[in-house]
Amino acid sequence: MMNFRTVKDSMGELSVPEDALWGAQTQRAINNFPISGQPLPLGFVRALLLIKMAAAKANVQLGLLEEQIGAAIVSAVEQLLDDPRLMDHFPVDVFQTGSGTSSNMNANEVVATLASRQLGVEVSANDHVNCGQSSNDVIPTCIHVSAALSLSEDLLPALDHLQGTIRTKAVEVEPYVKTGRTHLMDAMPVRMSQSLGGWAEQIRAVRKQLEQQLMQLQRLAQGGTAVGTGINAHPEFAELFSHELSKLTGLPFQPGTDLFALISSQDTAVQTSGSLKTLAVALMKIANDLRWMNSGPLAGLGEIELEALQPGSSIMPGKVNPVIPEATAMVAAQIIGNDSAITIGGQSGNFELNVMLPMIANNLLISIQLAANASRLLADKAIASFRVNDDKLQQALARNPILVTALNPIVGYMKAAEIAKQAYKEKRPVLDVAEQQTDLSREELERLLDPAKLTQGGI
Repeated sequence: MMNFRTVKDSMGELSVPEDALWGAQTQRAINNFPISGQPLPLGFVRALLLIKMAAAKANVQLGLLEEQIGAAIVSAVEQLLDDPRLMDHFPVDVFQTGSGTSSNMNANEVVATLASRQLGVEVSANDHVNCGQSSNDVIPTCIHVSAALSLSEDLLPALDHLQGTIRTKAVEVEPYVKTGRTHLMDAMPVRMSQSLGGWAEQIRAVRKQLEQQLMQLQRLAQGGTAVGTGINAHPEFAELFSHELSKLTGLPFQPGTDLFALISSQDTAVQTSGSLKTLAVALMKIANDLRWMNSGPLAGLGEIELEALQPGSSIMPGKVNPVIPEATAMVAAQIIGNDSAITIGGQSGNFELNVMLPMIANNLLISIQLAANASRLLADKAIASFRVNDDKLQQALARNPILVTALNPIVGYMKAAEIAKQAYKEKRPVLDVAEQQTDLSREELERLLDPAKLTQGGI
């Protein structure tokens, strides 16, 4: 049997589990929103707690909080951040009030409970922990802070690792020439290193986008309070708060240039999600290229062999599947879906407040974490470890009539097309047919049709 205690807020009394650190407003949210059973990500909760700590430090300096109360709030946050088990006291569902007020009050109540126990006198969730703040500036700030921390600590390093792994593998496979493909049909040859270089550039470019978004995420709504005017916050609070938060996180946070825009809209989150969608598209492309090159091993392309990680079938013995590229492709699809929801959420800025903040926060953080995890797995368990099947590459190159493209400047497009079609029809090497159909010597044809030379471009 669970024991309960009675708590009270401005709406009256209700029962809360005896061992719960939260209070009445959190309990009302638990009762009101039994929707997904999914609380906001830990990264969001941790950012929210850091906001409470930075606010307490700033308010003590401004003379708005007694030093002892401010210290108790800081100590309570430190306790919460140090003990993962205490994260169970943040149970509010993602799908709650659109401002995220329930999550803000959840943090206020939990911190107030712990601070009161430490100090031996009551610390108020509203008057002390939430001093100079509103859910309407705290939650937009928390979206920026949590996303900025996740980008800087998880995703950007993961993309550096992925890009570095691709470039290292490109050097390793530089000697290998393969049949290029356009429209999934045979085309002019490319070096495998050139294909991988294209992947690396995709990752570099989207990483640059995300780095620019990180700068925008470091501009905060905090200090705008209810509608952007800063009512009930000290005029110097926003600047001091950003300074304290920067010291806590190591990132250079600063007040936004227009707090009305940061509270009423979520354009930065939408832009960041758009960059994550671009990353998802790049990851999907790389994953599908790997799957195609690995296809077979007998009836497919079989150009590479991915690392065997697990049995691929419950009924077909010996089957091994490209599980990491498949998982990466699913991650990409989820990020694209999350972006669609964030886009709709961004449209829900009604006058002075956006009212889909918890969903935007949840999807944005999930996308960042999924992308970071998948990027590292793709690097380490697919790209770094695949083996090139050079025999397969050479067989395809030898039979590829499209090599005749190199003869266009000499014999003309129509004659080259005739040679290619005959080679296709008779299943003969294009070199043999060209020798028969032109006045060029075999030695000259071997030079002109050398696949490795054809990867260098030019005439």
